[in-house]
Amino acid sequence: MNQRQNVLKLPVITEKSTHVKENNRTLTFKVSCEANKLEIKDAVEKIFGVKVESVRTALCHGKIRRQGRYSGRRPDWKKAYVTLKEGEKMIEFSEAV
Repeated sequence: MNQRQNVLKLPVITEKSTHVKENNRTLTFKVSCEANKLEIKDAVEKIFGVKVESVRTALCHGKIRRQGRYSGRRPDWKKAYVTLKEGEKMIEFSEAV
């Protein structure tokens, strides 16, 4: 991946991600499936101007959805948990996009 803007897609705002953000200084992002941990770390540091301690990634498989007799599948996606270093200011996201 050559563009930092293409690595991070959008923040994940759920109850679990909000709890982790408040208690563990960890942000959750939906990222490109081709991005690796070093690219994610570099993108967060450059875009938001913070220092990253660690990055954990998880592959989320798309669910099978049906409508009547037709079935389809949602796409797979990748989630990244980014832990900020001690003393860094937490990034605030707006829920209205």
